[in-house]
Amino acid sequence: MTVDLAAAADFLAGSGRVLDRRRFDLLTGGGDPAAVLAAVDGYRNPDGGYGWGLEPDLRSGTSQPGGALHAFEVFADLAPGTTGRARELCDWLAAATLPDGGLPFALAVPDPAACAPFWTGADPTRASLQITAVVAAGAHRVAGTDPAVAGHPWLARATDHCLDAIAGLAGGAHAMELAFAAQFLDAAAPVRPEAADLVDSLRPQVPADGLLHVAGGADDEYMRPLDFAPLPGGPVRALFAPAVVDAELDRLAAGQQPDGGWAVDFDSWSPAAALEWRGHRTVQALIQLRANGRL
Repeated sequence: MTVDLAAAADFLAGSGRVLDRRRFDLLTGGGDPAAVLAAVDGYRNPDGGYGWGLEPDLRSGTSQPGGALHAFEVFADLAPGTTGRARELCDWLAAATLPDGGLPFALAVPDPAACAPFWTGADPTRASLQITAVVAAGAHRVAGTDPAVAGHPWLARATDHCLDAIAGLAGGAHAMELAFAAQFLDAAAPVRPEAADLVDSLRPQVPADGLLHVAGGADDEYMRPLDFAPLPGGPVRALFAPAVVDAELDRLAAGQQPDGGWAVDFDSWSPAAALEWRGHRTVQALIQLRANGRL
């Protein structure tokens, strides 16, 4: 299956955020890291966190853990380059972290217009493994080339929290919690060997085909093998037969739509988010395909 990069560029020109267009340009070799950083700075608050719809279904201007997740995605694009914004984000996350070392799924949302109810209804006093794991996974990927993130006390606390929470994870965990826990174990394993040791503890809850329906989501919304192990070389890939991963990569490449972009399988909560998610998905699909030798 051949990916049409020109069609993807055309799709982003008509439907993507400036941020996603800049990320695409960087991914395909024609971009400027400074331009990518300028684009993501539009979502940054003076406290060092990110809001303003960087997480498309969380339109609040407030800094949020969901915004931090997507900021780390952008910072990872810069590798081997780094930015001081990543350390500043870790500072903000340290201030937002609860006493047990975890992050709340969301902080209070004083401006809830067009925000998904799972964000506005979150308990800001209770740690969430789902959001802590996926934010920490992104931070670990950035930390691979950024010593300021690798040595930040927040990342050490978040990592300890996630390792403990995953070790105690009971059966019947939500599909997204499992997938993000797996992403965390993959990302943390190079510096925390105990992360790799925990991968087998997830096996009883992850089907061999990697398909887990997202409870509360759309009827056809599933976590899939690449949601558990998006990048090659980590211990989580051992949960799936190579043929399962290859078939999923074939499916991802074939997912390019006639308009040049990729679609998502979940519902959006505003007209803006519906378009923004497709732009984000298009860039992330291309990043995954390149990392897995398909681009």
